[in-house]
Amino acid sequence: MNVTTGKRGTRSLVSVGVYGVLFLLGLVEGMIGSFQYARRAGSVPVAALAFCAAILATCLLAAWAMRSVSGAVLPAMGWVIAAFVLSMPVSNGSVIITNTTPGKWYLYGGTLSVAVAVVLSFVGMARGPGRAGRSRGTGTQPK
Repeated sequence: MNVTTGKRGTRSLVSVGVYGVLFLLGLVEGMIGSFQYARRAGSVPVAALAFCAAILATCLLAAWAMRSVSGAVLPAMGWVIAAFVLSMPVSNGSVIITNTTPGKWYLYGGTLSVAVAVVLSFVGMARGPGRAGRSRGTGTQPK
């Protein structure tokens, strides 16, 4: 049987695969960060801050690369799911992310980071490629 597939079908399949990988990347970042957030330099929770910056960068770069807000949302969802599932107590009472200063910085800072990344990606997409090259106020393209 000779079936011809269009390029659109292949592109959508690749896009679904890339979005799946972005979700898994956020999930992995959340899992690694949940076990390593407590590393400090003196009293500064350096690891927690670094993991917050990493998920922010991941979401922004994913949105830019995919040219869609979904590029930021999927790693953000993966991170939130991993971090908050691992912060819940289990039946024996143990908790992975504890109620300490680094734990709070990691959870709240990471949540703020993903929220900022999604909002910035919305703003970036709202500007669109048509407006990016125009100078403000004149409505003309710069030379």
